[in-house]
Amino acid sequence: MGITTGLTPVLSAHWDEPDSYTLAGYRRHGGYSAVAKAFAAGPDAVISTVKDSGLRGRGGAGFPTGLKWSFVPQNDGKPHYLVINADESEPGACKDIPLMMANPHSLVEGVIITAFAIRAKHAFIYIRGEVPHVVRRVNAAVREAYAAGLLGKDVSGSGFDLDLVVHAGAGAYICGEETALLDSLEGRRGQPRLKPPFPAVAGLYASPTVVNNVETIANIPAIVNGGADWFRQFGTEKSPGFKLFAVSGHVNRPGIYEAPLGITMRELLEHAGGVRDGHRVKFWLPGGSSVPMLIEEHLDLPLTYEDIAGAGSMLGTGTPMVFDETTSVVRAVTGWLRFYKHESCGKCTPCREGTYWMTHMLGKFEAGRGTASDLETIGSVCSQIAGRSFCALGDAAATPFPAAVKYFREEFEQGMTTPANVAFAPAAATMLPVVTR
Repeated sequence: MGITTGLTPVLSAHWDEPDSYTLAGYRRHGGYSAVAKAFAAGPDAVISTVKDSGLRGRGGAGFPTGLKWSFVPQNDGKPHYLVINADESEPGACKDIPLMMANPHSLVEGVIITAFAIRAKHAFIYIRGEVPHVVRRVNAAVREAYAAGLLGKDVSGSGFDLDLVVHAGAGAYICGEETALLDSLEGRRGQPRLKPPFPAVAGLYASPTVVNNVETIANIPAIVNGGADWFRQFGTEKSPGFKLFAVSGHVNRPGIYEAPLGITMRELLEHAGGVRDGHRVKFWLPGGSSVPMLIEEHLDLPLTYEDIAGAGSMLGTGTPMVFDETTSVVRAVTGWLRFYKHESCGKCTPCREGTYWMTHMLGKFEAGRGTASDLETIGSVCSQIAGRSFCALGDAAATPFPAAVKYFREEFEQGMTTPANVAFAPAAATMLPVVTR
């Protein structure tokens, strides 16, 4: 069992320094030393180290990173590509954007090591177009790396060539899905592809491609420098390492807290100053709006992939949202469904039609006009979407309602006669002072 309590700043250790985002600031704390170590070890040794570390993808799915890299066929005569998914757009998720603002060179160094390991000579960082300040910050870091000989031809005299392109998306949530992202990179409309083939075999430009999340790749330099055993001293056996937890909602100190996996939500909540004064936890979401909600009795669960799954939810992006008793569950779920309906690419029928009907019927409960048969119908629609859509957006849309009605059925029954705005005054839920005239 590793360290599972307290804060463990590694990625965020120097975010408070005014030049943390510069090459000089990064190198002052040993930045880019892992590149030389990786080059000396060789690609296969790097993959083995990442496998042994047990690092799991930090983008939501939690798939073992080293295993994902090993799927890329070698000596196949095709170019290999590395794509970084920086299209952070999950409602409630805000960890990759601050990481790229405060410490972009950890990402760039991770890209160099990862590309070397999978034998890729071209890498792309796909950033959400709605955050131009992040695009500028990462572009500046990439320019510094080129100027220092860390990118381009013969990286640091190693004989390894790597070109890195920063690409700005157009603000589509669907492009957070890896195959839709690849279509967007190729200049097409961002829509998910049918799998198989998987990106590791036929990804960008029909060539072997690894798609990883920003936080996942930013961990690589620390793992190469510290070793697999060092990384495994944090977290648990099945969920090793540390994680950036972005805590938001009805807490006194919302923010990013880097802690080992296995920390409980109750302890993380204490670091965030607890629930706002005079209130209590009503429900919380461990990883953005696309995971089932949990309630106060789950606060002592370890925040690991397996423990949260055992409670019927998912760790997801590790960005807990906390809501107190002033929040209308009906209004919250309806708002999330409106988001998914708006962001559905429309390619597959279950998601396109299902999000429309769910939003329509949930709106009736929000307005105080729902019926008992509507509750049954929404549940039926959820079962028709889950596992039947092209990508995970459909599954995400089918996620909030079943858990909400399981824990707060009485609020939906209340929504048959009373509008949500009447039962739960919006002014009571806001964290901002209400100005009256």
